[in-house]
Amino acid sequence: MRLVTIFALLPLLLAACVGSPGGPTMPMLPSFPTMPSLASIFPDAPAVSPESAAPQANLPPPQYRRQLVNDPTGAAPGTVVVDPAHRYLYLVQEGGMALRYGVGVGKAGMEWSGSARVAFKREWPRWTPTGDMIARDPKRYAPWAKGMDGGEGNPLGARALYLFEGNKDTLYRIHGTNEPASIGKAMSSGCIRMMNEDVIDLYERVPVGTPVIVLPVQQAAT
Repeated sequence: MRLVTIFALLPLLLAACVGSPGGPTMPMLPSFPTMPSLASIFPDAPAVSPESAAPQANLPPPQYRRQLVNDPTGAAPGTVVVDPAHRYLYLVQEGGMALRYGVGVGKAGMEWSGSARVAFKREWPRWTPTGDMIARDPKRYAPWAKGMDGGEGNPLGARALYLFEGNKDTLYRIHGTNEPASIGKAMSSGCIRMMNEDVIDLYERVPVGTPVIVLPVQQAAT
């Protein structure tokens, strides 16, 4: 499978998530058995900070916990591949393996798919809703029209990776969440949500310039 890496510049202030359908057709990802003992293979994985830890009751099901698996993507090592239908994000490793993380994805009609790159990263990022989000739900979003500082109550969570396609900001982010129970579900405004501890781990592993492939939902297995 040929993957396209698109490089671009990123503005510094925009940090909201919106959705738009469409994107290239990509093959579905098959299921592979998981591999044991992630910690023994990656003992230096960064730990989540106490303020970003989620209560045990709010953790997603076991299949959405970070784990090392056989790589089903065929992508080059270092590539991030998102499979929205199965709610997984893969960071491809050497030797035919991948780190797999559980994610939350966009609601129906708000998905984005295509090829982009990580052009910008932020710790505890500031969040600003878009005009479309405010128009769609003014009661919820209008109070934050001028932005919300980073912190535990911020919907972008502990870290954010900003995705660009060509010279255009996709307005999609890979980011943490203050709603860990949303992992494994389709309920965002289009962005890819991760557990705070997982997005911190991914943030440390993924440099600016990393290629990102988001598969179309309709191409994955039901």
